[in-house]
Amino acid sequence: MIPTAQALAEITVRLKQAGIEAPRREARLLLAFALGTNAAGLLARDEVDPGCYAQALERRAAREPLAYITGHKEFWGLDFMTSPATLIPRPDTETLVEAVLESGLKPRAILDLGTGTGCLLLACLHEFPDAFGVGVDLNPDATRLARDNARHLGLAKRAAFLAGHWAGALDHPFDLVLSNPPYIESADLHALMPEVAGYEPASALDGGDDGLAAYRAIIGELPRILAPDGLAVLELGAGQAISVAALARQAGFDYVPRRDLSGMERAITLKFCK
Repeated sequence: MIPTAQALAEITVRLKQAGIEAPRREARLLLAFALGTNAAGLLARDEVDPGCYAQALERRAAREPLAYITGHKEFWGLDFMTSPATLIPRPDTETLVEAVLESGLKPRAILDLGTGTGCLLLACLHEFPDAFGVGVDLNPDATRLARDNARHLGLAKRAAFLAGHWAGALDHPFDLVLSNPPYIESADLHALMPEVAGYEPASALDGGDDGLAAYRAIIGELPRILAPDGLAVLELGAGQAISVAALARQAGFDYVPRRDLSGMERAITLKFCK
């Protein structure tokens, strides 16, 4: 056994050497996970056994994302289970939920394309208790995880998840269509940070030669699946607002980009032109 403060210091040094950002914060989170406690419980521990966190530390030092090690990630104040079958929910993606709430739309039918963990769909169902939602993902393992998250959050009765290619199997109009699609240019995948390039699924990242393949597919489906007064909200990659806006305009949609907290145009909302 060693003092908890010593364990935190040693974990912090190891994570810093591995190139982890905010190593002290991650050390606290990792040690709390290894001990099966939270921040308050960690403060109450005087000593710890280094063996309890050794494996988790090795994994994180190898740049495996902490959310895959712990199996959980918070999004919109909700606890989501994670797995390597899906992208890890990110705070920037909350910009899409904010855009929906600020639009004034009260959706009854919601569609999430490329649902992953289900975080976007389930966050919106949490906000709109009268709504029903459908999440679609090409990876069956992702749809299983999203279904588990719906049960975990008490939303299973208002959500369904399908394995498929975008909206190809659907013909029902939806009031709200959401998507965080793959948008990284294929040639840039290798340059992503190690946690992303080495562990997160390439199929959820690779947007084709110009990063716009998924946008073309989704926007091409919107005239068929979006209700006449509905709203589509899509996440954007850096510098993609102009290109995605052009695709939207060509398909007959008005559009409004929305910036995230860093000032980047992170989302775009689409409506049929009046």
